[in-house]
Amino acid sequence: MWNHTKITDKLSIKIPIIQAGMAGGITTPELVAAVSNAGGLGMIGAGYMTPEKLESDIQKIKELTSKPFGVNLFVPEHPAVIQEEIERANQLLEPIRQMLGIEKKNDVPQINTSVFDEQIQIVLKYEVPVCSFTFGIPQREIIHQLKNNGIVTIGTATTVKEAILNEEAGMDMIVVQGSDAGGHRGSFAGSFDDSMIGTMALIPQVADHVSIPIIAAGGIMDGRGVLASLVLGAQAVQMGTAFLTCIESGANELHKEAILNGTEEQAVITSAFSGKPARGLKNEFIIKMKEHEDALPAYPIQNMLTQDIRSEAAKQKNKEWMSLWCGQNPRLSKNLHAAELIETIINQIEEIISNFPLIKG
Repeated sequence: MWNHTKITDKLSIKIPIIQAGMAGGITTPELVAAVSNAGGLGMIGAGYMTPEKLESDIQKIKELTSKPFGVNLFVPEHPAVIQEEIERANQLLEPIRQMLGIEKKNDVPQINTSVFDEQIQIVLKYEVPVCSFTFGIPQREIIHQLKNNGIVTIGTATTVKEAILNEEAGMDMIVVQGSDAGGHRGSFAGSFDDSMIGTMALIPQVADHVSIPIIAAGGIMDGRGVLASLVLGAQAVQMGTAFLTCIESGANELHKEAILNGTEEQAVITSAFSGKPARGLKNEFIIKMKEHEDALPAYPIQNMLTQDIRSEAAKQKNKEWMSLWCGQNPRLSKNLHAAELIETIINQIEEIISNFPLIKG
């Protein structure tokens, strides 16, 4: 059957669908548990979480489901903190802060990489079944420690080269993330521009060059995308935007509405919010900052500088200054319960297979 793959076996799930670990409060315990209870794999987006918040969410999820779930972590980055860049960025952001009634910011962002190590320890403590990584590959010792404790490790790649590096590092499987994806992509072994390969072109190329199972990601929203990914060589899919608009999602309602009413040409690449290229719906902030993107501080410094703007804009219900992360397929988004979305996808796939006898399995 189409839903029986190497990944469903390895993860002990019924449906080869993984809910992406979207950071920033989107992956509520209710969303993670709902996806897992429906037969997929729910994933905590712990990239920006404090260790205390991660621990609390894991405890809550374990109350809501006995099924497997995972945690997605950001591999720490160590950019140079350049005072002149920060001052220039704050000058550009100051008019927006004034408009939103935010106090002037002068402090220099502090990057705390020790949080990552604490998050790893929490994953180990609670024996979370799956741990995935974005923005690079963690130290081999961490990968081995997780695997030795029975935790499945998943890397992220946006090119064949990155996929090979993940396999060589010892990852159990790889999320292969095409340029169609929303939000930040996991590029780490080359320039962002050189990794803009579409999902449907990337999957078969990676499948031909690694021996571990791959998970397709980027622009996959329904049964057609899932089945196409499996045919091209993936053993599962990871879906972000599709779950972002679900009822259990913790995304701001303005964010959900923007996607539900969005179109493909509105989903553009910007580094203005975070210092790292990401795909989101075009708004005033992206337009205003576009000409200055090359001079902004690197991630995560710029992300820290704009945090107050994004937070206050959400409070004021002003989507023009929020980061509205979204993949290239917003027209297929739906406002359903996560279980309903998965059921709809399953029905779509079964219908496609029934109409094409040659691909019945």
